[in-house]
Amino acid sequence: MHSVFVAGSRALPKLNTPVKERLDNIVKQNFTVLVGDANGADKAVQRYLAERRYEHVVVYCMDACRNNIGNWPTHPHTAKPGLRRDRQYYGIKDLAMAKDAGCGFMIWDGRSKGTLTNIINLVNAEKKVLLYSAPKRHFFTLRTVDDLARALNASGIKDVAALLASWGTKEPESGSLHFAYHS
Repeated sequence: MHSVFVAGSRALPKLNTPVKERLDNIVKQNFTVLVGDANGADKAVQRYLAERRYEHVVVYCMDACRNNIGNWPTHPHTAKPGLRRDRQYYGIKDLAMAKDAGCGFMIWDGRSKGTLTNIINLVNAEKKVLLYSAPKRHFFTLRTVDDLARALNASGIKDVAALLASWGTKEPESGSLHFAYHS
């Protein structure tokens, strides 16, 4: 069965109709949904899939799950003791989802570093990403770094290189982006 990494910004606690329609397509195709346990978009996706009694969901979390609305199977991860519960900590499970998924569906508020990191990880792994830009209410299909740059530019980010550099991402030299977490 094909799997889709579905994630999004914590600032997006509700799903609009176009996003729900895309989730319905995933359900109709009987894909396994890999979703995180964060509040915001992750929780909204969980709620939507639970309302539809969709069973093919795996919740990825760190240690103990914060949200598992449908009581689905979990895929917990651990980190070194003492690691702060920040973007780097939760990024461990996100990286695992990007690795395990066949493709991704990202719901982005235009600011979330975590969601952008997930997009970069999927694109670097040469996995197709459907990106929904909430501020522009537009979908983008990403397969390459150039697709990502065009989507960011169309989302109003005029200096993509400066944005990525400010977040610790180096400019692509060989067609891939490299993300470095900062604590």
